[in-house]
Amino acid sequence: MLNPVTDDLLDQLRATLPPATFREMTPAYLEEPRGRYQGQGGALLAPATTPEVAAIVRACAQARVGIVPFGGGTGLVGGQIQPEGPAPVILSLERMRAIRAVHPSENVLVAEAGAILADVQVAAEEAGRLFPLSLASEGSARIGGLLSTNAGGVNVLRYGNARDLCLGVEAVLPDGSVLHGLKRLRKDNTGYDLRHLLIGAEGSLGIITAAALKLVPPPAAAGAALLAVRDPAAALELLAMAQAQIGEGVSAFELIHRMGLDFLAETMPDIRQPWSDPPEWTVLIDLGLGAGQDPGAALERLFAAAFEAGLVSDGLIAQSQAQRIDFWTLRESIPLANRRIGAISSHDISVPLSAIPELIARGGPALAEIGNFRINCFGHVGDGNLHYNVFPRPGETRAQHENKRTAIKACVHDLVHDLGGSVSAEHGVGRLKVEDLERYADPAKLAAMRAIKDALDPAGIMNPGAVLRALS
Repeated sequence: MLNPVTDDLLDQLRATLPPATFREMTPAYLEEPRGRYQGQGGALLAPATTPEVAAIVRACAQARVGIVPFGGGTGLVGGQIQPEGPAPVILSLERMRAIRAVHPSENVLVAEAGAILADVQVAAEEAGRLFPLSLASEGSARIGGLLSTNAGGVNVLRYGNARDLCLGVEAVLPDGSVLHGLKRLRKDNTGYDLRHLLIGAEGSLGIITAAALKLVPPPAAAGAALLAVRDPAAALELLAMAQAQIGEGVSAFELIHRMGLDFLAETMPDIRQPWSDPPEWTVLIDLGLGAGQDPGAALERLFAAAFEAGLVSDGLIAQSQAQRIDFWTLRESIPLANRRIGAISSHDISVPLSAIPELIARGGPALAEIGNFRINCFGHVGDGNLHYNVFPRPGETRAQHENKRTAIKACVHDLVHDLGGSVSAEHGVGRLKVEDLERYADPAKLAAMRAIKDALDPAGIMNPGAVLRALS
């Protein structure tokens, strides 16, 4: 059993840690973006160094007090807050924001876990390099949280998830020991790769305090296009055509449904829309090409071939960097518009690429048996990750359908599972999907996960209740 934070524990920590470590608790540390959970915390601590993190973890381990790591607070599955159980220590990485080193010749940047993604991107750019992880929350999301959830974003098609962009990690393990794993090596076959164990563990096996991140040379030229496609099956054919013509120059390939554009028009009319009458399905394709290559010309050739094949009916090719940014502003504003409408149930799912049309074709009729809803299906079709969100009809609120939320989620997730997919593509498990993991995961995988958790964190102090059900 875990214990709540006590004055004795805090007095012990005050004797060894600087006063700036101890912060006043505010609602920002007890809430999550979707408002599904209200957290609790017995103390808010913000260490500035890895030894300070280690001191906090050792003290909590001895006192059997839970620790909830807190990054940018942008997680969407409740992994950053603990709504029940003994009041934990909330350990914020916000003061550990340093870029420790940049090695342009190695294409490596070493950042502390509290570094904001946008700041890492700027540091890479100043060194003439690109850190390609990109997502809507990059202005507030922190590196530690992004690695702990193995975040994806829009460039996974070309550069991979956060896991694929990390060479090594420094972390504090549940007993307070420090894993010194900041090697800048592409090859290191010396036994178990603990880096990959900690990445995606959502703070349940330790606290990442710094990471060695992969950089890449920036493309010499970039371009983007919005193309109206016949249907999701045509979008997949267009993807294959683009990759055959352009190869690895295809950086991102996003599917946008008309419902998302309608939501933008309803809630954010200042966002400039490219279509007077939006098509049912749109693809946003982004290219990054080498010196001497012309993205605009490549996109024109692609459009011509796709039009001839009956895959696309209309299109807009960015004529400047500003217009390319406008296209991406449109795409990245859709989640905010969704939030303003208020989803009854949101789903971060992935299926094999060839199963995407079937998922979309079967999802609507299946949900219609539960109620009359609006569906906004959009996302990273290039890697099979879609955000399949269910909304009330106009004039209704999500609160009116709260009693249907469980049935909606089960309907979508059962379909995804039936198609060989995942009910958590890039947001993680957190606390929101613990039961889903138990329902859909391979029993052997679950048993191995529990064995690893018990071995590394026998007292269960690390982010109790996240990913795996908390020990009783």
